[in-house]
Amino acid sequence: MKARLINIGNSRGVRLPKPLIEQAGLVDVVDLEVHEGRIVIAPARQPREGWAEAATRLASEPSHGLLDDPGPTRFDEDQWQW
Repeated sequence: MKARLINIGNSRGVRLPKPLIEQAGLVDVVDLEVHEGRIVIAPARQPREGWAEAATRLASEPSHGLLDDPGPTRFDEDQWQW
């Protein structure tokens, strides 16, 4: 499908047909990126999207995904008082 660039103030834009918008699952806010000379329009991701699932998955792993064993920190050594 071809479309023309239109003037929008000092910028230029493209009108997207409704069927394409619906098929791509776009709503009011989108993410724009350039990949290999192409402009990619995708549904906007929510901040921290998927973090809850990742944390649950991480907690279920025996090693909890930590690279090092937890050890004392500078706070523990210098500032903590019993």
